[in-house]
Amino acid sequence: MRPRFDLVISSDVTVAHRTECEAPLHKLAGVKKNMSEDPRPVIESIHKTIWRAPCRQRASCRVLICLIFALGAVSSNAIGQDTDRAALIERAKKETEVVWYTSAGLQDSNPMAEAFQKDYPFIRVNVIRSGSGVLINRILNEARAQKGLFDVLNTNDESVLPLKKRDLLARYVSSEANFYDDDLKDKEGYWHAAYVVPWFLGYNTRMVKKDDVPKNYEDLLQPKWRGRKIALGTDNGSLILAGMIRVWGKEKAVRYFQQLAKQEPALQAGAPSSRIQLLAGGEFPLTLASGNTLQTFVSRGAPVDWLPLEPVFVQLNTIMLAAQSRHPNATKLFIDFVLSKKGQEMIRSFHRVPARTGVDAEPPRIFKGYKRLVQDIEAAANADANTKLYNEILGIRQ
Repeated sequence: MRPRFDLVISSDVTVAHRTECEAPLHKLAGVKKNMSEDPRPVIESIHKTIWRAPCRQRASCRVLICLIFALGAVSSNAIGQDTDRAALIERAKKETEVVWYTSAGLQDSNPMAEAFQKDYPFIRVNVIRSGSGVLINRILNEARAQKGLFDVLNTNDESVLPLKKRDLLARYVSSEANFYDDDLKDKEGYWHAAYVVPWFLGYNTRMVKKDDVPKNYEDLLQPKWRGRKIALGTDNGSLILAGMIRVWGKEKAVRYFQQLAKQEPALQAGAPSSRIQLLAGGEFPLTLASGNTLQTFVSRGAPVDWLPLEPVFVQLNTIMLAAQSRHPNATKLFIDFVLSKKGQEMIRSFHRVPARTGVDAEPPRIFKGYKRLVQDIEAAANADANTKLYNEILGIRQ
């Protein structure tokens, strides 16, 4: 009768077996090894046991040894990672500082910096906060003057390309990168998503019944939504056009927006929050806006709700390491912290949408249960052309 094995693998890795025939395999029972220890003596012992086993049992034994070797590889990798991490921390101690350029508000960035400093008290985070455009211009001016002052930047995804083209970003694959989907990190390591901004259709619950809310983009072209019933942004609405061009092709996307323009939408300047405030006040029944901001109004009890129109277009807030960072090791620790479970839970507490797998948004449906299309960072080269096209179609004067 062939041996039958039950393998139990837990955090401290217990491998046990049960067999219905007599054999030296009993020596394999109860192997218990903390995976932070050197697994080689255990593997060598099992290897000897296998070759003393009857031939008919060796095939089963080989399966087990493969598992042990795999666990040994995991252990060796973990040991190596711990060693690398310890060395990184030691180097960071000598740098003592991180200069963080961020477009996040101080109500978000200061608590994040303080939490990092609590974990790494030997590093001080110097927060430089401003708008995305101002930060990029500042970095470019510093580069021309050959004064690289920033260590890490986090801001919108449209800022990546101009900096990357000028070799102002360094590659760094965070130790947390495995917890991020492929479309939320750069395959070359130039950026990771710190958080995401999905765009939804928001509606006033007093003006529109849930069953009557448009279910797709084509529904917005129905005659009942004509005449300032749909609010569009004048500053960031081209995100939707750019996404549609990728999904539908330019000809169909342009034709759609031309039809949407005939609906006489209400064109609103300013941040999405101001548009949603008007939505809640009954100025119009529908708007396309950022999901986290819509959800903030929902949480406050405003007469607002939202629906994802597929594909949902998603902007990224990225975090990047400076090529000329004066504190690269301390900065890597900071980037890892922002991308860690703890950092992403803090981002959720700021009413943002975490990018990390395993840290759900509040509520989770903000970033689950629909098809998404993340903004193509390389396509940011076409941003000006898309904005010009968007403005021309809708008659927006800048």
